[in-house]
Parts: sequence; C-alpha cells; structure tokens
Amino acid sequence: MQISPRFVDLLAIYRAELLERVVPFWLQHAVDWQHGGLLTCIADDGTVLSTDKYLWSQLRAIWTFSALYNRIEPRQEWLDVALHIYDFVRRHGRDDQGRWVFAVDQDGRVLQGADSIFADGFAIYGLTELARATGDASVAELALETYHNVQERLARPGSYGIGPFTLPENGKAHAVSMIFSLVFDELGHLLNDPAIIAAGRAHADEVMDVYRRPERQLLYEYVHTDGTLIDSPQGRSIVPGHAIESMWFMMHIYRRTGDAARIQQATECIRWHLDVGWDDEYGGLVHARDAEGGEPWWRFADAKLWWPQTESLYALLLAWEHTREPWCLDWFARFHDYAFDHYPVAEYGEWTQRLDRAGRPFNQTVALPVKDPFHLPRALILCIDVLQRLAQA
Repeated sequence: MQISPRFVDLLAIYRAELLERVVPFWLQHAVDWQHGGLLTCIADDGTVLSTDKYLWSQLRAIWTFSALYNRIEPRQEWLDVALHIYDFVRRHGRDDQGRWVFAVDQDGRVLQGADSIFADGFAIYGLTELARATGDASVAELALETYHNVQERLARPGSYGIGPFTLPENGKAHAVSMIFSLVFDELGHLLNDPAIIAAGRAHADEVMDVYRRPERQLLYEYVHTDGTLIDSPQGRSIVPGHAIESMWFMMHIYRRTGDAARIQQATECIRWHLDVGWDDEYGGLVHARDAEGGEPWWRFADAKLWWPQTESLYALLLAWEHTREPWCLDWFARFHDYAFDHYPVAEYGEWTQRLDRAGRPFNQTVALPVKDPFHLPRALILCIDVLQRLAQA
C-alpha cells in the first residue's frame, strides 16, 4: 500500500470492510433469536461449534452493536441486536453477589461462575455504550451497580480472578488497570460523575507510571503488588499488541484533559512495542516476547493473532492525528498491508483469528474458544471515526 494523505480512500475501504463484510457475517450467523444472546463459538464460515456463551463475548458485543448505532449510523437492526443481547445477559449474566459470571449455556444456565473480573469490565463498557444509544436509565444503573461491585473487589486484592489468566505470586496485572481505566472513564463521563472519572484516571496513571517502564522502553504485563519488577518468566512477559491497545486507551483518557505530555508518552510507548514485536522475516506483530530476549512464557508467543494487528491499525492512526509524526503512517501502511493480505475470509466476510508465525491458520484455543464481534469491528469503527476527521482536515 502506497500510503499518502488519501484518507478519503482509506475511509471507503474501512467502511466497506465493516458494513459489507464484517457486520453482515455476525447478523447472518450469530444472533440467537430463539434462546437469547449471540453464538460466538463459531468457525470462520459461521458453523456453530458450541452453543456455550461466554460473557466476555456477549458483553463486548453489546458495545459493538451499540457503537455501530451511535458512531456509524442509527440503524434500528443494530440497536435491536444490542438490546437482544442485553436482555439475555440482564437475566442470566450475574451471580447472587452481583458479579458477572464467566460462561453460561445456550439457555443461560451458569457453566462457570465469576472467575474473571474482566467480565465486569466488559459489562461496564457495553452497558455504557448501550445507555448512550437508548437513554435508558436502567441500563446506566446496571453499569453503575457493576462499578460499585468492582470497586469493592479491587480494594481487596485476592478477592477476584482474572480468568482465563492467572496472577504470579504477590503480583498484579496491567490488564486490570488497563480495562478499568477506560471503562470507568467512559462511565464517569456518561454520568458526569467526577469520582468515577477520577477512579479511571487513577488506573490510567498506574498503567503509565507502574507498568510502563521508560528506562527499559517496555510495558510489563505483571509486576509485584509494590510495583517492582518480577524476575521470572511470567514477570518478564511483554505482549506488544496489548501494550499498543493500552496506549490508545491512554490517549482517549488523557486527551479529555488536554494532557499532551501523557499523549506523547503513550505514542512513544506504541513505537517501542512496534520495534519489539514486529516480525521482520514474516511480517505481522507477534503475540509475546520476553523482556530479556529469552524464551517467552506466554503460550503461542510467535503467533500472529488478528487482534494485535487490528488494535495497531487504530492506535497508529490516532497517534498520527495527535502527533503528525511520519513513522505513524509508515507503520500503519505495514499493518494495513499485512492485515488485509492475511486475515480476511473473502467467502464469508469476517477475519480468521489465529495464524502461526509464517501466516498459516491454526485451530488451538489461545484464550477463549470464541470468535466474537469485538476487536475487528471495534477497530474498524474507531478507524472510521478518525479517518472521517482526517479526511475533512
């Protein structure tokens, strides 16, 4: 791809990918109108592999279909899907302590309980976007209830799980502060609640001041609870795509207060992880590295998963918008070419999600056994948003 300020052309490409291929795939294959929610344990051709329903997928899909309605155009069919999923999770998604569970069967019976506080994070995220779409106070109230439940648990380390992952002994995870920085910020601004906004900002500062290490030009996935680094294979885990995704979260948060210094730090952090994670031989961003250059602890470390590529596309466009530094568009061109050459499944419309280092598909489960409408459509929605601004500049 010859990159140039032809943002109008890029906008057309990304809109077509979203609206003519990706969204139709989900509308055709995944909505379980009979039982509720979505069927996300599906193959690239839409074949249902399992009717189990992971709450991560359900709650993130509420965000996606609500965001389509809010940010692309107000099509009733998209809002209807978001409300359909909401009705299912409202009835089946929480335990008697108000915690969001991990997985249910097709009819909503719990298969795995509240093992992951990430489900609660995605609940706040999806419900906040749905509340924006509907103006329904009861949706916002459920998001607020989840916020208070989460805050009580976050104040008691050890009281919550981070399934399907595990914490190192005496450790804490970047992913926790990463997700709650963004979703608290979104909810706080929806409700115009300074306390919730401040809670999100505290998590953002934790990401930037504890997990991001400028002296090493790395963002660590795990540190000790006192903030010191962990000298173990797990403690040395670097997930370049996660760091890049986290940094666009930071840009969203800090641009609200015009904090140019933090935005610049986030942009620099993106660049570190492009240098660390890009595979010069085969192209694409690998899943994980070891901070010291050893054998990575993370499973499927050299895989080329779809989500780091999609997150990088948006992060690089956003970094360009904020900084106008030429490397942002140079890297964007690399990711655009790699992603569009390797992941789209032309016959069916969505993207395949798991490639090995050389770009060949594989079927083993990496985190959850799902294909859900989140990273790809979210990236396309957000890329369209920034491309619309750049095209009009």
